[in-house]
Amino acid sequence: MNIGEAAAASGVSAKMIRYYEEIGLVMPERRTSSNYRVYGDNEVHRLRFVRRARTLGFSLEETERLLGLWSDTSRKNDDVRAVALDHLKELEEKMEAMRAMADTLKNLVDHCQTGNRPECPILDNLSGTADHGTNTDEGGAVLEVVRSL
Repeated sequence: MNIGEAAAASGVSAKMIRYYEEIGLVMPERRTSSNYRVYGDNEVHRLRFVRRARTLGFSLEETERLLGLWSDTSRKNDDVRAVALDHLKELEEKMEAMRAMADTLKNLVDHCQTGNRPECPILDNLSGTADHGTNTDEGGAVLEVVRSL
């Protein structure tokens, strides 16, 4: 099947398939004499695996490791489990950081009175000129975690 058919069958866009090929995650079964990609059932199955792993938030590196383990018939489940546990820990840390961000923002909103006043604790906090019960250094650390999402 061509790349469009492989995209439809796997749920991965043709653009992403090309990217995954570029980084060596997935390769076409072969190329035609006109250099068109041809994908078989194995490649589509591999693309579905990648899509599902990415949906669960696994990085490209983690996905590549999982693909390698999936292809290795002598693998140990402990190796697969270790990748999943590491990823779970990372997700939980990000969720904690997101909760801290939401708590900080809620606190700022709670301190922001409605009306036509020019004073704004939200803007003061973002500019670093006022604290209003929040730790701006912690907020900065939280933002760094979120940027990595």
